[in-house]
Amino acid sequence: MGMRQLRPVLISAVVWVAAALPVFAGDLKDPSTLNETAPDVYRARFETTRGTFVIEVHRANAPLGADRFYNLVKIGYFTDVAFFRVLEGFMAQAGFHGNPAVSKVWLNSLIKDDPVKQSNYPGTVTFAMRGPDTRSAQIFVNYGDNSYLDESGFSSFGKVVEGFESVKALYSGYGEGAPNGKGPGQGKLYRGGNEYLEAEFPELDYIVKASIVE
Repeated sequence: MGMRQLRPVLISAVVWVAAALPVFAGDLKDPSTLNETAPDVYRARFETTRGTFVIEVHRANAPLGADRFYNLVKIGYFTDVAFFRVLEGFMAQAGFHGNPAVSKVWLNSLIKDDPVKQSNYPGTVTFAMRGPDTRSAQIFVNYGDNSYLDESGFSSFGKVVEGFESVKALYSGYGEGAPNGKGPGQGKLYRGGNEYLEAEFPELDYIVKASIVE
């Protein structure tokens, strides 16, 4: 049985373990409660259906982005979240929650831009955005040298320091999203969550669990 087929079992195990752990003082459906300041340096471990990778974050590179990412990981936002847009040589993107009700409250929970201090080179991690001051919960890992994104304000906040091969192995067969390609349409994903992805894009890889490890 492959990792994708095991995903429901793995997710169930994650939920069971989480129930026994202390509750983080924040509400996934109320972004205003998730406002902890991140440590100066920390690591986030991502367990996926393609393997595990670790992101190291230096808060000085992008303080607002580092804080938002820290809170998202710590609250468990990324559990069972798909890499819905994976483009070879460019990047792998995730961040729509599997539950549309959660995605809805995060759509307009935006943070201000950080000045670009760390370029978008291979392995760096950046928030997606749709214009100035529109970062929310969408992140992507740069596959190639995407430093041209710097001038548009894409401020990378971390870098994959372990397991980059797992990131590069994420399923990319669907290509660009609709309407420009055959991959998931972001509007449909926003409204339908994982139910939409599982029905129409069964080969996608998922984040099984993300946690702060340092």
